[in-house]
Amino acid sequence: MSDSTLTPVSSQLSRRHFLEATSAAGAMGMVGTSLLSFGAAAAVPPSGSVLTGSHWGAFRAKVEGGRVVGFTPWEKDPFPSPQLKGVIDSIYSASRIKYPMVRRSYLEKGPGTDNANRGNGDFVRVSWDQALDLVVKELTRVEKTYGPAATFAGSYGWKSPGKLHNCRTLLSRMMNLKGGFVNHTGDYSTSAAQVIMPHVVGSLEVYEQQTVWPVVVEKSELVVFWGANPMLTNQIAWTIADHDGYAGLKALKDSGKKVICIDPEKTETCSYLKAEWLAPKPQTDVAMMLGIAHTLVAEKLHDTKFLSTYTTGFDKFLPYLMGETDKTPKTAEWASAICGIPAATLKELARRFAKNRTMLASGWSIQRQHHGEQAHWMLVTLASMLGQIGLPGGGFGLSYHYANGGAPSADSPVMPGITDGGKAVAGAAWLSTAGAASIPVARVVDMLLNPGKPFDFNGKRANYPDVKMAYWVGGNPFGHHQDRNRMVKAFQKLDTFIVQDFQWTASARHADIVLPVTTAYERNDIEHVGDYSMRAIMAMKKVIEPMFEARNDYDIFAAIAKRLGKEKEFTEGKSEMEWIRSFYDAALSQAKTKKIDMPAFDTFWNGAGVVEFPISAAAKAFVRHGKFREDPLLNPLGTPSGKIEIYSKNIEKMAYDDCPAHPTWMEPVERLGGPKTKYPLHIASSHSKGRLHSQLCGTVMRDTYAIAGREPCFINTADAKARGIKTGDVVRVFNDRGQILAGANVTEAIRPGVIRVSEGGWYDPVEPGKPGSLDRYGDVNVLTVDMGSSKLAQGNCGHTAVGNVEKYTGAAPKPGVFVAPKAAA
Repeated sequence: MSDSTLTPVSSQLSRRHFLEATSAAGAMGMVGTSLLSFGAAAAVPPSGSVLTGSHWGAFRAKVEGGRVVGFTPWEKDPFPSPQLKGVIDSIYSASRIKYPMVRRSYLEKGPGTDNANRGNGDFVRVSWDQALDLVVKELTRVEKTYGPAATFAGSYGWKSPGKLHNCRTLLSRMMNLKGGFVNHTGDYSTSAAQVIMPHVVGSLEVYEQQTVWPVVVEKSELVVFWGANPMLTNQIAWTIADHDGYAGLKALKDSGKKVICIDPEKTETCSYLKAEWLAPKPQTDVAMMLGIAHTLVAEKLHDTKFLSTYTTGFDKFLPYLMGETDKTPKTAEWASAICGIPAATLKELARRFAKNRTMLASGWSIQRQHHGEQAHWMLVTLASMLGQIGLPGGGFGLSYHYANGGAPSADSPVMPGITDGGKAVAGAAWLSTAGAASIPVARVVDMLLNPGKPFDFNGKRANYPDVKMAYWVGGNPFGHHQDRNRMVKAFQKLDTFIVQDFQWTASARHADIVLPVTTAYERNDIEHVGDYSMRAIMAMKKVIEPMFEARNDYDIFAAIAKRLGKEKEFTEGKSEMEWIRSFYDAALSQAKTKKIDMPAFDTFWNGAGVVEFPISAAAKAFVRHGKFREDPLLNPLGTPSGKIEIYSKNIEKMAYDDCPAHPTWMEPVERLGGPKTKYPLHIASSHSKGRLHSQLCGTVMRDTYAIAGREPCFINTADAKARGIKTGDVVRVFNDRGQILAGANVTEAIRPGVIRVSEGGWYDPVEPGKPGSLDRYGDVNVLTVDMGSSKLAQGNCGHTAVGNVEKYTGAAPKPGVFVAPKAAA
């Protein structure tokens, strides 16, 4: 249940989506070995110190002889991430993609041949011209033969920060000029929540600013982290991480206020804050909340005035809660039998929540499950019953764990960024016959396996398109998607799979055409510091020249556009530095209007390379939903009623059998101790402390956590003893979906009946291309369920998995995924 970090669904822009998609036009029109031929920046000095930024924070790179030899965290970063040493190694690691490569059978026989051997590492080095000609030839063939709906370019993943070299947007820009493509909707982090929350509170909520930390520390009397581990996950951000959330966590610790962590693992956050630890069975959060809510009503502790003034539908939810509609009162005793927390504890939680100014800070893992929509809906319902939403230090928050949410926001301008060209693909004429122009992001495998099949999504129905080609940039689908063996089968149906990346991830290994790209440290860009604080604008200066034959994503797409006869439309004649200047100047224009001091671009770029912005007293006092509470008529929520909707008439009209019109406990397809569950252990897939999803797994950071050269498997002492397992053993974790090897870590810091293998481990099958093959490193998504959370959101279920573990007694095969394929070395 520990949280995740991982773009939105509704027409309202989330903070992440806003930062990603703010508008601007044009791009650098350069291709070739010299990537900055016109309007270019000066060459990188062979030695010196360069300030730049990353998902892990800002740093000064020390360069000697054209090589990075060290990083020093930016002096304004209050809590630098230890993962920075992996960032250095990502430039030089053995898994670096050096040259354009094509799968041998694809090169010799053409698209759609010998697909069962994808992933076997048999690649041939080709020239850039040859590789790009192959790409354009296939883009053209697929569109002419099957139409735009046959190409999936809804590439998803944690692309590098930067307003210009946004590879996902650049891919869309090129594809829109080509004539259209199938895109994606949502993200893997919050798909269920970001669909349900607009129905409940009128906004995505998961990417919104929280009640800020200074207010929480001063006013909250009880802070509850429910499936959230901000001490771990706040290391990274979508933009350049500011790490300001850690100041809030430290202040909370120093305050001595009571903190409760609800999680099957004793997290880093729990240990740091010396919090009370409650460890329910995974996937039972809704039942646990219902048991607390029942006690609030039974003991008349719920705030009826708040419910009547600020919410609708409690009168329809109450009969369900009290058992009048289904003859099952959701008592603490009922909940205890499901979640494993004693009934007396649940009742006491209800009393403590009601007695104190309580902040319910939830992570996202509780919605990355079967029926995940119910969890945050029920959390908001529980907070509504407490009546503290909109009060300083009370209510709920859904992103204290993500990108340092709750850090006060600076009075800063907002830079635009490169756009996809603005073409509305959803209006394309081919949609009516060829299928959906966009699919829920986590249903990509369903789409490939079931062309033409109808699917439901948030009140609408469409058909899956028949996709023949997929183009991926800035992500690793063979890392973040669930049920890897099902995925292997699905991707074998493609005629062509193209990947642009800088490391030989499992996705690159399964591609037909692999194009090597630069890291963020081999090009110039510009970005905000802090997703929520936005307290600075930083020059992301090129640290070193591109390694080997790597090219910027932008240059690659400009070359493709040129071959398609669309170079002028793609580049608009602007160079890299002209683009970056235009973004900055747009922010400078806003700053002048707002009377914010900001230097001219040349002064900024050639000087400090960073401009910081003030944080006002009002920003340090921000309360989420405070204005709504002050006057719900003048400041209504974005729901049909303008209030919090505990019962949604819109969802009622959809009549989905797996998402009722009010928060409801629904049995997941499998869970620990569930009535239909085959295996004895829940498999948690929460984040590693040493990487960002699968990023940095192929670097020296792996040495800080790997056990027996593999992904760790955390297992409770009692469960390990029953299986003869000790720390350091190689173990086999398995279920009906697959099998992986991992290294055992026996601990008391995890609930009995639960093991944890972190998501993001690189998939490394003994027999590539063969579904069911033993994964020798430890990709937990070999074991997780690939199904939609419900018909409403179709979110991923990465935290729905059960299985078993045993000591591996054979000769354990050595992981091989962390070096380039032999032909590509």
